Amino acid sequence: QVHLVESGGGLVQPGGSLRLSCAAVGRGFEIYTMCWYRQAPGKERELVASTTSGASTNYGNTVKDRFTMSIDNAQNTAYLQMNSLKPEDTAVYYCNAQLTFSVWYRNNYWGQGTQVTVSS
Repeated sequence: QVHLVESGGGLVQPGGSLRLSCAAVGRGFEIYTMCWYRQAPGKERELVASTTSGASTNYGNTVKDRFTMSIDNAQNTAYLQMNSLKPEDTAVYYCNAQLTFSVWYRNNYWGQGTQVTVSS
């Protein structure tokens, strides 16, 4: 069964760095779109970064120039490198993927979420 597995969250001091991973586990697909979202307590889910196969990556204004998203297609894994972290980056981070199984079928998946806490 295809699913997404996230890892890499944790506690970091302001100005520090973390790298999140999101692995698409299973067989028979290619990554079409991969996105990272985050949701802080009491706030709506926010798009952090997104990329579609063959296209450039887009970033939210609050993370531009600090976060970098990459994809290892051989490993079906997306990464989110987060630098210069701020307390306002504290949130649960979710990955989302659209996976292509055939020319007629594409499905949407969510990771389980990983907590990132930026605090001194």
